[in-house]
Amino acid sequence: MAKILLVEDEEDLGAAIVEWLGIAQHVVQWARDGKSAQEYLHQNTYDLILLDWMLPQVTGIELCSAYRKAGGQAPVIILTAKKSLLSKEVGLDSGADDYLTKPFHLRELSARIRAHLRRPVAPVVSSGQATKPDIIRYRDLELDVEGASVKKSDKTLHLSPKEFALLELMLRNQGRTVSADHIIDRIWGSGSDITHETVRSHIKTLRRKIDDGTREATSTILTVHGQGYKIE
Repeated sequence: MAKILLVEDEEDLGAAIVEWLGIAQHVVQWARDGKSAQEYLHQNTYDLILLDWMLPQVTGIELCSAYRKAGGQAPVIILTAKKSLLSKEVGLDSGADDYLTKPFHLRELSARIRAHLRRPVAPVVSSGQATKPDIIRYRDLELDVEGASVKKSDKTLHLSPKEFALLELMLRNQGRTVSADHIIDRIWGSGSDITHETVRSHIKTLRRKIDDGTREATSTILTVHGQGYKIE
């Protein structure tokens, strides 16, 4: 699961991308013009950015260049109908990592997103890992990111998409306390009306599935009162 900023003014294409990436359990924030995208980038941190070239108010190339100059490190994929070699050079020289010409298949977009998310990046909350592995192991738990599956002692656990995303987030941040606000931002997206009680409810349900009835004090996911949640 990743937090992705989509900057796209084509309503049909944008809606299709949001729906497609939602199925893959990504959290997608959608900006429909360059000005809105600037505000999103100022207020949030993303794992990856999908950026249309031709946008109202501020172009994608201007956005990408400014983002890189400000120190932004998330992978940027340019989406555009411009197919000339010169256009690709301009896009990549602006700081983009990839260039996908329209029309494109959403499966190809997903493949490129997966490829970029596997590469070393500066993490939003450091987990001590240089890359985002496809398999994350902790004690007798094994989380397969690509396969969207979790096993405990070789037994498959049945988690909801939000529970899977929550467990992945916690496993990537072993040894660090993750606040309820950060969990909401990463899993539901900033601006959602999700409350801390919803987070507590999901944590409680997830514990039941991964701890075999273990008491909270010895649970895989510990509560750090007043601060958030933590996996030692």
